[in-house]
Amino acid sequence: MSIADSLQTTLETLPSNVQLIAVSKTHPAKEIEEMYQCGQIDFGENKVQELVEKYNQLPKNIRWHQIGHLQKNKVKYIAPFVYLIHSVDRLELLDTIEKEAVKNNRPISVLLQIKIAQEESKYGLTFDSALEILKLKKDGMFPHVTILGLMGMASFTDNTSQIENEFSSLHDFYITHQNEYGLSILSMGMSDDYLIAIKCGSNMVRIGSKLFGKRNYTV
Repeated sequence: MSIADSLQTTLETLPSNVQLIAVSKTHPAKEIEEMYQCGQIDFGENKVQELVEKYNQLPKNIRWHQIGHLQKNKVKYIAPFVYLIHSVDRLELLDTIEKEAVKNNRPISVLLQIKIAQEESKYGLTFDSALEILKLKKDGMFPHVTILGLMGMASFTDNTSQIENEFSSLHDFYITHQNEYGLSILSMGMSDDYLIAIKCGSNMVRIGSKLFGKRNYTV
């Protein structure tokens, strides 16, 4: 299936209120360019170095999303252009993003990553620590950072009930605090579980292999 066909087929599965982030990690710039020419402008990358390289190669109206775990010392490389950082998983990282936003004289939008999966390898804030950050933001901290919403990854399992319960727990937290803290994005769901995520209230999905095919990990 061509990239154009994969994009169209995937978009047909999404309700009108759900935004697609095409996860382009490990895929070459020419494939991103091809999908961009089909109208897709939101692309997600895991690694900062790869994100910067592709930003420099591709049209400047592409909206780049940093979706992978982010080290504090790497924020400076994406601060000048990143559209949305999905993976804010600790207070110290948010503080660094604030400082880089000031240096670059531009607001930076982020999502708070919440740990809903059971795997130890997955990153994320607890619900309580996320709420503390939201309160700090409301009280005036991080004036150059905009917290647009929340992101979460479910456990890698065939147990759909577990996946649904994990997504639902994040959706419930989102709905509870949405109005008070001005949240508008709930980013849940990847190629294997995005339909469950949408069922559980996700309005942003991060899809890679379903669009581009299997990743090339030799890159």
